[in-house]
Amino acid sequence: MFGKRILLLAPHPDDEVVGASAAIGRAKAAGGEVFVAFLSTGVPDRALLWPWRRQGHAGRVARRRAESEAAAKLLGFTVALFQEIPTRRLKSELAGTRARLVDLIARRQIDMVWVPAYEGAHQDHDAANFVAATFKDRVQVWEFAEYNNAGGRTHSQEFPDPNGSEIELRLREREIAAKRAALALYGSERGNLAHIQVGREAFRPLAAYDYARPPHQGVLFYQRFQWVWPRHPRVDYTKPQEVCDAIGAFRARART
Repeated sequence: MFGKRILLLAPHPDDEVVGASAAIGRAKAAGGEVFVAFLSTGVPDRALLWPWRRQGHAGRVARRRAESEAAAKLLGFTVALFQEIPTRRLKSELAGTRARLVDLIARRQIDMVWVPAYEGAHQDHDAANFVAATFKDRVQVWEFAEYNNAGGRTHSQEFPDPNGSEIELRLREREIAAKRAALALYGSERGNLAHIQVGREAFRPLAAYDYARPPHQGVLFYQRFQWVWPRHPRVDYTKPQEVCDAIGAFRARART
């Protein structure tokens, strides 16, 4: 699972730590180089925030970027891309994102791509997984588990649909300490990262997904609080089928 020049697709600043901090260290120890492409700012669009918080939007984006740079320094990866796309918008930016990644793969001579699993953790994760699937004819593509709500409960670092190809990394004591330190750098997300399990990481070759369907039956992780009303900026009210439809629309355009 370790290439010589790995490109990790992080839908948000912190996904590289949540799903792959120990893997990054092991890849580097094996002589590889790791590049991270941050596909969104990790911050919702300014218009989605409470009116009284909109003035601080630029500062929040700058903070997430600074946190990602600190994580890069701690874990030893290279930030290869930081897209100025708000979180929850990646499904609408598939064409431009893919074009930038195609260029990046060529320029950096990438031989392997890592991406979060198609597991319903966040709509941006699922969109990123689809983009990575379009590179399978160019490079090896592996996915890593982060978190999901399969069966109605939270799973961390565990695929909702194991197929026998999984590789589990049991983190050593120093790797656990490094992962905790890296997670702590993302102070802006402290409340959202409390459920992350730090004792293991799980990888596998990218599975064959039907992107026309949601990742699993039942409520996805990002759907858990869609009952909240009036609408709250921290809740993603997107329906999973909207993500599937956006992927389908991209595919249709690509065929024309």
